[in-house]
Amino acid sequence: MSRQEESALKQALRAFSILGGVGIYLVVFVAICGFLGAWIGDHLEIGNAGRIIGIIAGFPAAFYTLYRQLKNNGLL
Repeated sequence: MSRQEESALKQALRAFSILGGVGIYLVVFVAICGFLGAWIGDHLEIGNAGRIIGIIAGFPAAFYTLYRQLKNNGLL
């Protein structure tokens, strides 16, 4: 195996390790935002609107943090 092939393999494994967690990260981030929204909704007595607001706020926040992470790792 040549040096170029080894370098390409290392780069592919690095990209896979970073991108492999993207889906899990999105689900966890949105779930946490949904939980916090439900908790705030219970305390403000607005029902499920708090959870919906948390989820809606969670998606753009998750995508933004993923974008920053991928950009800092040189994948974008």
